[in-house]
Amino acid sequence: MATCETCGNDYDMSFEVHTRGGVHVFDSFECAIQRLAPICEHCGVRIVGHGVEAGRRWFCCANCARQEGATAIVDHVGAAV
Repeated sequence: MATCETCGNDYDMSFEVHTRGGVHVFDSFECAIQRLAPICEHCGVRIVGHGVEAGRRWFCCANCARQEGATAIVDHVGAAV
């Protein structure tokens, strides 16, 4: 059993998520999202999908990026949109 780093639950079906920053242990996807998902810089929601990057800032969608003045929007693979 391992302890979830978000909620502290000691759970026999916990899982690991490997990131560039290390290895994280969670008991649910909800806890993993809460800890690891970036937050949209316009509306504040957690970015669970691909999101978009504009000028090293992350947004949940192109609309939020445009509302913050972004003109060149790049998706997660670096293609201009």
